[in-house]
Amino acid sequence: MQVNPQNVVRVLKLKSLMAHWFTFPNSSKKIADRALAVFFENDQHDWQSTNWHEIDNINELSWENSAWHQDTVKFYGKEHELPRVSAWYGDTGKSYKYSGILLHPHLWNAALLWMRKQLSTINDTTFNSVLLNWYRSGQDHISWHTDAEPELGKNPIIASLNFGEARRFLLRRNDDHADKIEINLGHGDLLIMQGEIQHFWQHSIPKQTKIKHGRLNMTFREIF
Repeated sequence: MQVNPQNVVRVLKLKSLMAHWFTFPNSSKKIADRALAVFFENDQHDWQSTNWHEIDNINELSWENSAWHQDTVKFYGKEHELPRVSAWYGDTGKSYKYSGILLHPHLWNAALLWMRKQLSTINDTTFNSVLLNWYRSGQDHISWHTDAEPELGKNPIIASLNFGEARRFLLRRNDDHADKIEINLGHGDLLIMQGEIQHFWQHSIPKQTKIKHGRLNMTFREIF
């Protein structure tokens, strides 16, 4: 992957880990704020003031620019809602399966196409899909995992774009969980993971109960 060094905030290199930490191209607070307004626009609730954990019908709301859906998984025969809300977009036929959940892509909208175009200014990867994750507050999280599904290829390149509240992004080595790296990803930050990182490192977004507002994360991927 070729990168534009002008945008690089930090390059992390540790054994098998390779990650680039950027500011998003053409980033400004105005653009970052606008991204939140666009992707949470709906006809019933104010996205800034609503306590989204109290909304029971997120899957039924009429969203203007995103197909938000809270998925469920089964543990020991019982269904549990995932502690985040998601949406999957991409080229036709680029389905994705993780944690037993099969996602069929919604077609790209204008906002996501614009985001992808901006990413093309700092990398030469043809991203054909994107997973949106909405962490409604610090109560929402994602546990330790790797993005190593077969459809992502052997050494996937994943561009993680973040808007809203800053959240801790943790990395730990598979063979030594005490060996950790922490990055505080904020409003307009972009982290690109590449190389063999998914083979040897796990990552997570832990709970941060003091955080009351939301975070929008977009992970652009290439599905083979």
